[in-house]
Amino acid sequence: MNKRLRFATSITVLLVTTALFVHYIDVHPSLVTQLEHVSPITLLVLLTLTCTATATLTLILHYSLHLCNASISVKENVLLSIYSSIINFFGPLQSGPGFRAVYLKRRHHINYKDFIRFSLLYYSFFAFYSAAFLFGPSLAWWQASLLLVFVVLGCLVALRYKHILVSKLSQPNVIKLALATLLQVSLVALIYFIELRVVDSHITLKQTIIYTGAANFALFVSLTPGSIGIRESFLLLTHRLHHIPNTVVVGASVIDRAVYLVFLALLFVVVIGVHAKDRLGINQVL
Repeated sequence: MNKRLRFATSITVLLVTTALFVHYIDVHPSLVTQLEHVSPITLLVLLTLTCTATATLTLILHYSLHLCNASISVKENVLLSIYSSIINFFGPLQSGPGFRAVYLKRRHHINYKDFIRFSLLYYSFFAFYSAAFLFGPSLAWWQASLLLVFVVLGCLVALRYKHILVSKLSQPNVIKLALATLLQVSLVALIYFIELRVVDSHITLKQTIIYTGAANFALFVSLTPGSIGIRESFLLLTHRLHHIPNTVVVGASVIDRAVYLVFLALLFVVVIGVHAKDRLGINQVL
C-alpha cells in the first residue's frame, strides 16, 4: 500500500508540475520565442556533455565495485549504466539504484549491504560537493565552513552507521571514487552554465555553481521522473543565494529537459540496437 501511495504521489506531483510549467510558459510567451533561437550547435554541445556526465556513472560504479572486491566488464558496466539511467528517469522515486542493486545481487552475488555501503559513500561525496557549491560562493567563509563541517560530520555518522571505517577512506579506490564524483558534479555545472547563458548572457560562473549545488540537493528528495518540478522548486527557493531570475530558471530548465529527452531517446536506440536487455539477461535476473 505504501508503494502505491508513493507512486500515486509521484504521478500527482508530476502532473501538477507539468500544468504549472505550461501555465508559466503561456503567461510568458517571450520565453518560447527566446528558446526558439537556441542554435543547433549549442544543443549538440549540451547533448555531448550530457552523454559525458552520464558516462561518469560507469567510473563511479567501477570504483565502487572495487571497494567490495568485485568487478564487471566495461561493456556490461556501460549497458547497465544506460539501462538504469532510463529506469531512473521513468521509474517511480528514482528507481535506478534499486535496479542496479537487484541486478548486481542476482548476477554477481554482491549483497545488498555492500551495495548500500558503497552507494552511501558515493552519495556522501556527492552531498559534500553539492554543499560546497551551494554555500561556498554565497556565504561568508566562516558560515560556509561551519555548514560544510556539519555536512561532513553527518556523512561520517552515516558511514559509521553502515560500518564504513574512516581509516579506510584513504584507500586508492575511495580517492578515485571521490574524484569521479567531482568530475560528474563539475560536468553538470558546465551543462547548467551553458543553458543559463543561452537564456541570459549575464549569468556568471559563481551563480551557476550555487545553482548547481541547489539543483543537486533536489535529487535527494526526488519524487518524480527526472526530479521534474522538485529541482525547479529547489532552484526557485534558493533564489536569494544564486540571484538568478525565475524566468531564467524556467527557461534553462526547459532547455535541460528537452536535451535530456533527446538523450534518453538515443539511449533507447542503443538499448534496442544492441539488445541490451538480452545481453544483461534482465529476464533471468528480475
